[in-house]
Order: sequence, then structure tokens, then C-alpha cells
Amino acid sequence: MTLGMVFRQPLPQTQGLMCSISKLLGVEIAVSSFPILSRRGNGPAGIQLAVDSTGLKIHDASEWREEKHKTERKWRSWRKLHLGLDLVSSEIACSDLTIDGVGDSTALPGLLDQIDAPADLFLADGAYDRDPTCDLLLERFGEGIEIVIPPRKNAMLSPDAAQNPTICDRQIFKIKGYGRIAWQNTSGYKQRSRSETLMGRWKVVIGTKLKARSFENQRTEARIVVRLLNRMTEFGRPSLERTAGIPSRVRRVPNWRRSVQHDLCNSNST
Repeated sequence: MTLGMVFRQPLPQTQGLMCSISKLLGVEIAVSSFPILSRRGNGPAGIQLAVDSTGLKIHDASEWREEKHKTERKWRSWRKLHLGLDLVSSEIACSDLTIDGVGDSTALPGLLDQIDAPADLFLADGAYDRDPTCDLLLERFGEGIEIVIPPRKNAMLSPDAAQNPTICDRQIFKIKGYGRIAWQNTSGYKQRSRSETLMGRWKVVIGTKLKARSFENQRTEARIVVRLLNRMTEFGRPSLERTAGIPSRVRRVPNWRRSVQHDLCNSNST
């Protein structure tokens, strides 16, 4: 595609140019067909983000005393773990560890700051049903992103819902017209359960407690676990590499026939 831009050629001519260069140099170069070049020109697909949060206990000596003396504490200390799962790659795209009092929508800007790629879909539960959340997503990723957040049970339509409906208004219309279950099936909201599965995977593989004492060390511990889980996901996923497309007329030629043709050409040249 770079050569096509330099010489101002359409994709079929660029493919022919590369085939000619390969033939003149006597080097076998895997040349992509122009339909494949066209698909690659569309750019990388955006990520599909599912966001959720869970609580992690702080490991301290008071729990040991509670177990030893069989007493119950009136309060417990927690940290709140916010995770964003890329539904395409099944890897954690963004993460943050905050104190227990930080709301989900409040932590969202810090999560989005970690994402450099475009996003096509955003899934979250009702805790993110806020106007600033939709405004932030549209500002970061543009009008092309699809935001799927279930409205609250007592959600009301905006005053201008009939003429200029908001994202929340559209969700309310769909739920009232088709029912919540049908809305979940058609909107893709069921995919959000994969973020809950990720939380359960964290607690099964790593545990429900943070081992570090200070808050900064706890955040570092969470980042290390994110890298570890992503690495485990990578090991369990098949490795696929994009290869150059071979024209169908070449693919149908058997290898033995190619070798015979090659020998005949060499004998004629001598």
C-alpha cells in the first residue's frame, strides 16, 4: 500500500507491480491480493469495552486477631477494583484500584485514559447510568461508539425525548416497546457478563485479598495481576497471523505441475 501511495496507483496495479518486482529480482515475495489490501486499508477495528468493579479485602493483622479471639469487627476495609475488558481480545484493556468510596462513574475517566485505540461498543451496568458518562464516551470516541447501559427502574424521559432523544431515552423506548429481556438479547448487553466472569477469575486465581500494606503498593500489586492475567489469556489463545493472499488461479495449480513447468522453462532457455 505504501508503493501504491508513492506511485499513485490503485490496488490492482500495486499488486501487479509487486509481482513484477518479485519476478525481476528472482525472489519469492508473498504478495497480497488487492481485496485483502482493501480490507487492510479500513484500519484496525475498535475495541468493545465491558466495564465493571468489585471489592478486594485489605490483608491486615486485625483479621488474624478476629480469627483467634472469635470476635467480629464492626467495619472492614476494602479497596475497589475497576476493570475494563476488551471483548474482542478477552484481555484487560484498563484497570484501576481506588478506595471503597469512589463511584464507578467517577473512576471511568481514569480507565479511558489508558485506552489509545478507538472503541466501537461500551457495556456497563446501571451504576454508570449518568449523563456525564455518555458525554465523556462521545467526547473520547466520537459518535460512532454504541453505548449500552440499562436505565434505572425509575428513569424518566428527557423533556425533548420525542424530537431529540438521548442515549438513555432510546434505551427506555426499546425496553418499553420490546421488554427488558428482548432488549438484552438485541443490544448485546448479555456480553457484559464476561466482565463479571473476569472478576470471578481474578478471585479464584489470585484471591480476594490484597497482600501489600500501603495504598500505592496495592495499586502496583493490582497492575501486576492485570499483566499476569493477560499473559495467561495470551497463552490460552491460539496464535493467528495474517498472511498474504494468493490468487485463486495460482492456488489451484498443484505443486508437482509447477515443478514440471519450471523444468520445461529452464530446458527451453538452455
